[in-house]
Amino acid sequence: MTTRIGVRGADPYDVVIGTGVLGELPAMVGAKARMVAVVHAEGLPEIARPVCGALERAGYEVHALPVPDGEAAKEAGVLAGLWSAFAALGMTRTDVVVGVGGGATTDLAGFAAASWLRGVPAVLVPTTLLGMVDAAVGGKTGINIPEGKNLVGAFHPPAGVLCDLATLVTMPHEDYISGLAEVVKAGFIADPKILELVEADPAAAASPAGPATRELVERAVQVKADVVSSDLKESGLREILNYGHTLAHAIEKAEDYRFRHGHAVAIGMVYAAELSRLAGRLPAEVVARHRAVLTSVGLPVSYGADWPGLRATMSIDKKARGATLRFVVLDGVAEPGRLEGPDEALLAAAYREVAR
Repeated sequence: MTTRIGVRGADPYDVVIGTGVLGELPAMVGAKARMVAVVHAEGLPEIARPVCGALERAGYEVHALPVPDGEAAKEAGVLAGLWSAFAALGMTRTDVVVGVGGGATTDLAGFAAASWLRGVPAVLVPTTLLGMVDAAVGGKTGINIPEGKNLVGAFHPPAGVLCDLATLVTMPHEDYISGLAEVVKAGFIADPKILELVEADPAAAASPAGPATRELVERAVQVKADVVSSDLKESGLREILNYGHTLAHAIEKAEDYRFRHGHAVAIGMVYAAELSRLAGRLPAEVVARHRAVLTSVGLPVSYGADWPGLRATMSIDKKARGATLRFVVLDGVAEPGRLEGPDEALLAAAYREVAR
């Protein structure tokens, strides 16, 4: 059984969710392509091989292009290496890039496709929970630079996204838990049923073999699809998907990108919730619910690095406008809002609650 979740907009596409769904891949690549470049995390050859095989059997000329695992892939040098590989292969505008791996790999592959010949089609095959529910859906692509995370990139909607739930079973446990942060985020900003599913059986939610895994993935993808369908380029509504990410990205930079993204987002959500509470917008019990849900599945809710350094990094957050720092906050569960230009004392006070 497969589930199709449509992402609307100028360039609509489907997110296909199921087990053993590689047979859907050739249709996503399309009949116009002659060549497919499969950009995959070098640590995932056992997943990349069947992807390449499915494409070869469909008659495409397939070239596997391994890239470093994790955030090490999202560097300018790796991107330049892909451009050189595309040139050597003679890739044209009708050829296709397929990205196979976690969120870092699909971010890189998508940006490589967006920037090659000013844009060639990309199909994304996320192999992690984080990739399925967040990175691969929505058309955001990009790389990191020393000054910050995802500061260089482009909006480039994929031609399709293929989520094979079987790959989740092979994930390292901590990486799976990290991905749950984005699922929980979807619950707090838009779909309280997600929170109820986690609270009903946290141990099951923390396992890819749990009975609610498919529903959690589908609900989180639906939240993101609904939002990006209305606002591809983050001009308004889409900003709510960044709940918890302002501090999270600062933490990741402070930790030289060795800190799991989902772990940083979990801490960032607690910070945003505390900021909401201190601003008089969110009841204390909802803040407590953040901590309870996140800790129940093994995610961190506190962090103790130097505040001035984190605050400086937040100044170049993508949501900032000029000198004005802007946060996604909550006025209640599934009631996201914005907080613009908060007082510095308020920012520091909220961080003290996280650093305790």
